[in-house]
Amino acid sequence: MQNMFIGKGNLGDSPELKRVNGRNGEFVVASMRVMFARWGQNEQGDLEQVGGFWREVEIYGEKAEACAKHLKKGARVLVLGEERDFMANDKDSGEQVQVIKIVADDVALQLSRIESITFQQARAREEAPA
Repeated sequence: MQNMFIGKGNLGDSPELKRVNGRNGEFVVASMRVMFARWGQNEQGDLEQVGGFWREVEIYGEKAEACAKHLKKGARVLVLGEERDFMANDKDSGEQVQVIKIVADDVALQLSRIESITFQQARAREEAPA
């Protein structure tokens, strides 16, 4: 990998699954927009969010199908992949603009959030009066 990218972010929308014809036949691609936060230190030395950036993330094959099935808008994900530059037409002006996408090798759901929600739900059931 030349431009290795590793980041945690939140999905802006649920992944969109497409079937595309290529040189070697049909393949599946899932595309999703992810917001990655930037962190820095404030004057007190505490860590705080100081901005962020959106990236289009694409993943292929069986992993694409799994992403489309299990990931939903707002999900916290870990993305491992490669940043690539593409030229695209701007929707408003029609001019060619440079777009940075992440072609992912892996997209993983951050289970710590799910585990904590599941734990809270189980605890609420135990504490509920019978």
